[in-house]
Amino acid sequence: MNYLVLLGVLIVVVGFALKLDSILIIMAAAIVTAITGHMGFTGLLETFGATFVGSRYMNTFLIVLVLTGTLERNGLRHAAADLIGKVKGATPAHVIGAYSVIRGILGAFNVGLGGVAGFTRPVLMPMCEGSVESKGIKPNEEHMEHVKGMAAGVENIVWFFTQVLFIGGSGALLVKGAMEGIGYVVELPKLAAVEIPVAIFAVVFIIVYYNILDKGYMKKYYGNKSKSKADK
Repeated sequence: MNYLVLLGVLIVVVGFALKLDSILIIMAAAIVTAITGHMGFTGLLETFGATFVGSRYMNTFLIVLVLTGTLERNGLRHAAADLIGKVKGATPAHVIGAYSVIRGILGAFNVGLGGVAGFTRPVLMPMCEGSVESKGIKPNEEHMEHVKGMAAGVENIVWFFTQVLFIGGSGALLVKGAMEGIGYVVELPKLAAVEIPVAIFAVVFIIVYYNILDKGYMKKYYGNKSKSKADK
């Protein structure tokens, strides 16, 4: 075994112990490991390139975060809140329920909206807050924490059950591979057909459940204030 390649680990440990620049430590460790491991500078660059290309989905995620932050700074949250504020009688559960239907339809076509970081936080949550403010009351902080949980739950649950409807999608291929691994032959069109009622039930169930849940939250945190002010 070539123990010299462990010099890279030693550089990382010593560098962080001395609180040196982290980028400098990692680059120095990578170069030393490449040289002592007979990879060479060319091999090191090839490895960096392959890793960068292999992590392109992470790069896309970072781009979405930057884009979302820019839109927020330019009024995206206020525009979303103002929009839902014009809908009389809307509640956070109604907003989340409408989103779950849209999310389910798009999920069946393997179309994403940005997930929790790209859509739920910058668009859906302000709309939920706007639905409370439209009743003339200030959103309760603890209530909004519950709403955040419901919004994230819808994003995950609806996507989980609807992505299998897209023939050739990663979810369908995963199920096919797992079933064939234990001896069952699975055809993707039949798999999607079987999943349709399951996905519909999941979406309807989460809408009904969150409506019941949020109705209790509205009564707990705002009492009759929301109803009386909404009726004015």
